[in-house]
Amino acid sequence: MAHSDPLASAAVEGRLCEEFAMPSHVEEVKKLMAAFAGQHGAAGRRVVLITSGGTKVPLESRTVRFLDNFSSGRRGASSAEHFLDAGYAVIFLHRHRSLYPYTRRYAGVNLLDSLSFEQGGEGAERVLVDQQQLPGIAAVLRRYQAVKATGLLLPVEFSTLSEYLHLLKASAQALSSIGSHAMFYLAAAVSDFYIPASEMPEHKIQSSNGPLQISMKMVPKMLSPLVKNWAPKAFVISFKLETDSSILLERARRALATYKHQAVVANVLDTRRGYVAVVTEDSRHELVLTDEEAQKGVEIEEKIICNLAAAHTQFMSQHA
Repeated sequence: MAHSDPLASAAVEGRLCEEFAMPSHVEEVKKLMAAFAGQHGAAGRRVVLITSGGTKVPLESRTVRFLDNFSSGRRGASSAEHFLDAGYAVIFLHRHRSLYPYTRRYAGVNLLDSLSFEQGGEGAERVLVDQQQLPGIAAVLRRYQAVKATGLLLPVEFSTLSEYLHLLKASAQALSSIGSHAMFYLAAAVSDFYIPASEMPEHKIQSSNGPLQISMKMVPKMLSPLVKNWAPKAFVISFKLETDSSILLERARRALATYKHQAVVANVLDTRRGYVAVVTEDSRHELVLTDEEAQKGVEIEEKIICNLAAAHTQFMSQHA
């Protein structure tokens, strides 16, 4: 178990208060997450908080321009489905308009091209679905409706970096009550840099002023207070994405040594959909998706969740 570090937590909380304005809805969302965790925890069900998608970093107070990253939220949305299949209740903390569980399967489809009208009796019309355009839609719809009916999925949206940081803190505090039954699966692509509000121009930056020079500060590391103070009994997984495979495992091990959490899912940009390494303090599991599995529609996230769910079971038995 991680040891409490009040000074580190206070430092991060101080920066959050001073440099990132808390959105007005955070406290209400925190209550919803706490109620969700309490309900499922009381039923003996595990709860996973999945972060998904990228964070937007504004360059102006009245934002026209912002910095973003390539993350579509595919891994988080896919993982949410597999966690639900594994019996978890899921809080899905995702970027606005990023990929979403179940609907993500049809992200590239023009919905209107998949629908048509059929004339019924007395002038009535029915809407028909072309299942060739939306393959597997009946099974996906049934699964989604079952999840919705049983209240196993709680979606929470963020857009900016500031929203994400405050909602992550709120979620950690909300899930702390269920102890080791809580898992944090931190798959969001969070910016490492930002411009403080006090240093940000209010209006749109004018190109007529010439070349733009930007000085950015480092984003406070939320993982340390989350592990040590906000949810110290939870099972916590972070992600490490690199473009250089030669430094990947060293960076994953360094993160574990620094933050004292339970696992890092390490992957390289070019092969992230077919290979990951799940790294813990004393092990490394390489998960590979074969060509045959890919052709059958198997996803690497299914293997990730199977590995982590087993590790979570062991973790819970050790912290009962």
